[in-house]
Amino acid sequence: MSKKSHTYRDSGVDIEAGENLVNSIKDMVSETHDHQVLSNIGGFGALFAPDLSGYEEPVFVSSVDGVGTKLIVAFRSGRYDTIGQDLVNHCVNDIAVCGARPLFFLDYFSTGKLEQQIGVDVIRGFATACKESGVALIGGETAEMPDIYKEGEFDLAGTIVGIVDRKKLITGSGTREGDLLIGIRSSGLHTNGYSLARQVIFSHYKVDDYIEELQSSVGDALLAIHRSYLPVIDRLKNEEGVRGFSHITGGGIAGNTRRVLPEGLALDIDWESWERPPLFRWIQELGSVPEEDMRQTFNLGLGLVAIVSPDQEESIHQSLVEMGEEPVTFGSVTASSRR
Repeated sequence: MSKKSHTYRDSGVDIEAGENLVNSIKDMVSETHDHQVLSNIGGFGALFAPDLSGYEEPVFVSSVDGVGTKLIVAFRSGRYDTIGQDLVNHCVNDIAVCGARPLFFLDYFSTGKLEQQIGVDVIRGFATACKESGVALIGGETAEMPDIYKEGEFDLAGTIVGIVDRKKLITGSGTREGDLLIGIRSSGLHTNGYSLARQVIFSHYKVDDYIEELQSSVGDALLAIHRSYLPVIDRLKNEEGVRGFSHITGGGIAGNTRRVLPEGLALDIDWESWERPPLFRWIQELGSVPEEDMRQTFNLGLGLVAIVSPDQEESIHQSLVEMGEEPVTFGSVTASSRR
């Protein structure tokens, strides 16, 4: 009795499809490179030679993240051109709040069956966001794992590395009682809170349904790109009186801003001091979501917080307005014994 022949392709992994994807994205990836990148995609390791001139004591700052269940919204809508931007911008923000200038980004794209056009759309998003922030997309991994993911599903992760002079690190360590909290507007849910948002929304609506309160479809509202705050941080980080920044991700405004407070300090937030965007109000009303859950889950319209000394509030507001921002002072830093 002859044995059946088994191939890698029979098991669900198509090496040729992966090679075709790499060939189709080479040009868009190379557009993010400059003289510091010493290799193109396809090698065993990505090579980057940082220009350290001008740094007295260079510190590399890194972060790794994903886009969570926002991916499920992309699956339902069949749109894959934005989530790559979400991932890059999220990672950029996480190191920019430390004062770092992002240098390079690497991605991990894992799927059940590689669909080339989906892969191209996702990676085009990586490249678009990398170019906007001056980041080199220097490498990545595409993995087919048919026994892990259902048909049409995939996951993303990204790693970013940046650099800052040690003396210019922004840690919030200089924050003191009486400092003010200035919020910069978000572009939507960004990449957090989607498990709750999906549970609420998709119990009532489909992804293509148009919502009058939002003046958009469900899909458009939920897939709004997680904005990059790099230009804002670059503008403010050298301003006198800026103590620190917090990127508002999972854990909400209070949870993330407390991460940069020195011991002994707390936050006094006026939750009524800004108008929440319609999306957040709609989710809360639709799902009868308790206020505490809203505060702990979502950015509520403020995606970046700057902690500033009170005597610099006016000048910092003016700098932000000149950039087209609508900043809001929404609280202050207090001693931890006070609420």
